[in-house]
Amino acid sequence: MHDTILIIILCASATYATRFGGHLIMLRFGQVNHRVEAALGAVPIAILTALVAPSLLTGGIPGVVALVATGLAAWRMSLVTSVALGLAVLLILRAAGL
Repeated sequence: MHDTILIIILCASATYATRFGGHLIMLRFGQVNHRVEAALGAVPIAILTALVAPSLLTGGIPGVVALVATGLAAWRMSLVTSVALGLAVLLILRAAGL
């Protein structure tokens, strides 16, 4: 459990640092190249993907089903809603003993 809390804190820190760094760049240079802005915007998604990808390999059937449910939900729903849905699916499947 302590490792999970540490990972959440580190990911939150990395996300905050990249967002804050983007603001610092904009303050210093005024206009930022659209490629740099797109790269900074993609970092939180990349971090989330790095956390989710191992469950595809080690999560068993519940992990894979939850990942697929999250991916399908992400097409129509917001990121937060789709992640919450995937977490709910994972918890339900684990509670059912699958």
